[in-house]
Amino acid sequence: MAARKALNFKAGDTVSVWSKIQDEKGSAKGGASKYRLQAFEGMVLSRKHGTEIGATFTVRKIASGVGVERIFPLFSPMIDKIEITKKSNARRSKLYYIRTKAIKDVRKKMRSVVTGVDKDSEIEEKMVAE
Repeated sequence: MAARKALNFKAGDTVSVWSKIQDEKGSAKGGASKYRLQAFEGMVLSRKHGTEIGATFTVRKIASGVGVERIFPLFSPMIDKIEITKKSNARRSKLYYIRTKAIKDVRKKMRSVVTGVDKDSEIEEKMVAE
C-alpha cells in the first residue's frame, strides 16, 4: 500500500500497468487457477480520488488503430506493478479531450485516403474501358 501511495504519476504520463489475468486452462480442469501477467501501456487520462482506498486511474492506448481505455483501481491486488515509462507536463488534470482530438485526426486521415483511392480507381476504370 505504501509503495502505491508513493507513486507519483499524473494525467499525461505514459505508464505500463502489469495486471494479473486468470488463465482459462487452469480453471477449466478444476485445478488451481493460474495467473499470467499482461501489460497495458498507454497515456493516463485521469486520476481520481487521490490516494484513498477507492482511488482509480484511466489509461488510454491505441490498439490496431482503435482507441482502448481501461480504468484501474490503484490499490487492486490484481495489479502486479505500475511502471512510469514517460513523464510529461500537462496543463489539465483530466485529459478527456484527447478522445475527440484522436477521432478528428483519424477522420481527417480517412478523408484524404478515401479521396485519393476514388480518383485512382476512376482513372483505372476509364483506361480499362478504352
